Amino acid sequence: MTAASDSWTIASAADAARVRALLARLTADAGVPALERARFLAVLGSRLRRGLGEGRTELTVSAESAGCSLCDGSDRAGSGAAIPGGALRVVLDGPEPWQHTLACPVPVAGPLPGPGDAGLAEALLDADEAAAGLLAHLDETEELVRFHREELHQTNQGVLALHAELEAAALAQREHLEAERAARAEAENARRLLTFLADASAVLNASLDHEDILRRLPGLLVPEYARHVDIWLVDDEGTPPGARAAATVTAARTGRPQHAGVHPGGLPGVDDLPASALSPDRPLLCLPLGARTVRGVLTLAAPGDRFDADTTVMLLELARRAGIALDNAHAYEQHRDVAEALQRAQLTELPDTAGLALAARYLPATHGLNIGGDWYDAFSQPDGSVLTVIGDVTGHGLRAAVIMGQLRTALRAYAVQGNGPARILTLLHRMLRHQEPELYATCAIARFTPGEPGVVWAAAGHPPAVARGPGGEVRVLEARPGIMLGVPMPYEYEEHTLDLPAGSTLALYTDGLVERRSAGIDAGIDRLVRAMGALGALELEDLDAAADSVLKPMLHDSEHDDDICLLLCRTAEDAAQE
Repeated sequence: MTAASDSWTIASAADAARVRALLARLTADAGVPALERARFLAVLGSRLRRGLGEGRTELTVSAESAGCSLCDGSDRAGSGAAIPGGALRVVLDGPEPWQHTLACPVPVAGPLPGPGDAGLAEALLDADEAAAGLLAHLDETEELVRFHREELHQTNQGVLALHAELEAAALAQREHLEAERAARAEAENARRLLTFLADASAVLNASLDHEDILRRLPGLLVPEYARHVDIWLVDDEGTPPGARAAATVTAARTGRPQHAGVHPGGLPGVDDLPASALSPDRPLLCLPLGARTVRGVLTLAAPGDRFDADTTVMLLELARRAGIALDNAHAYEQHRDVAEALQRAQLTELPDTAGLALAARYLPATHGLNIGGDWYDAFSQPDGSVLTVIGDVTGHGLRAAVIMGQLRTALRAYAVQGNGPARILTLLHRMLRHQEPELYATCAIARFTPGEPGVVWAAAGHPPAVARGPGGEVRVLEARPGIMLGVPMPYEYEEHTLDLPAGSTLALYTDGLVERRSAGIDAGIDRLVRAMGALGALELEDLDAAADSVLKPMLHDSEHDDDICLLLCRTAEDAAQE
């Protein structure tokens, strides 16, 4: 390693200028980059200027060849890294000591020239040239900065546009979410209304009693869909009884729904509504009840400020379905009343016969259109005997009642001809098989003859009769009955003889008395046997009271799906002597 160094005293501005010019030439010859050179010379000039104001200053410059350990050109001490070309070390002594080392790509050879060798004019031109290079570098840097600034501006514009697109996308997504939420809410509301409509329709159509339907309506609607419900029925002539609001009357007369507001003072015809249902912000909705014929008007007070559109549509449909249910109930009740009247008209008044007491009961079904098929009959024959009959036509309603009347009439006609129970059933079977091939019937006939202790009987698919002896013993007539009347096959019925002592009671009945959905017919016959055995002597003296006593345990549930006929036949105590 070779080195050269020199020191100078800086006593004037001229000295400082010559030293600066010297170092400018040395750094230029050593290949120090212009930017690094300009920074170094600017700091050096500033240090020299401050040093002049504080007294004499010593400046030492050292040139070191390749391989020396120097700092990286900063004001700090060397780090020990080897410099490939060389270095210049500048040390300034004075009140504010300072040193700086420049890495030189080109080695600086000694000896160092003195300050006097530096021409100030040339140094000034060199400084201008360095400044020009520096300005060119600054121009390039500014152009690069301008380019980057423009690029940054465009990037910012793109970011802003992206943000705008993201915000628009977020807004569109929010709108879609709101629309989806509204659609879901609307669909859920529609599902809730349709579910309620289906459930309410099932409840209304489950009954054929118009009073029951009218009782169920308020419970379905209050309080969710109406604050109060008023039902106004019209009579058979279509005239609504009593006074009502104009909207209600209009709905009844035109069959069209009406909407009316309720004022604080009330409206004519709504005085029967509770005060809580009358307010300025709760309107009334008057809906006609009936599909073909207006049966009445359903007046609803809104549960809130008003009825919303979807709920109003649902209530219109519910009123229509309620009207259909009322139409069905009205038609059913008319049909049932006609069938029951027809059937009761054909039930026989029991004859007053010496030696034989008779008592009968007929009970229509408690629900369903099951009227018309059951009948009983009892009449005297020319020979003095008495025929007692019990029967049941399959099917219900008017047709069953009409067929029952035909069978009853034909049976009496066959009996007048002198035919016995078995022959009568055979003739009835032939008639029904040819005239009504799709209808069947069951029947049991018992013939009581004065002076004879027994009874002759025959049955066609009918439940077995139950006999109670004078001592209270009960037995079931278990002889196999013939086929049902009307079955499409030829058949001859057989007669049976039962020993029936004086004071005995024979019970003829239809299956409605002993058959229930929850239990078989055998369990019902067992109950009847127990009920017959439980009859006391005083009850048997009054056979009507005995019939009531038998029915009471048999109908403990009070509900039965079919008609019931019961015919009790009791031989007098002195029948054997007569």
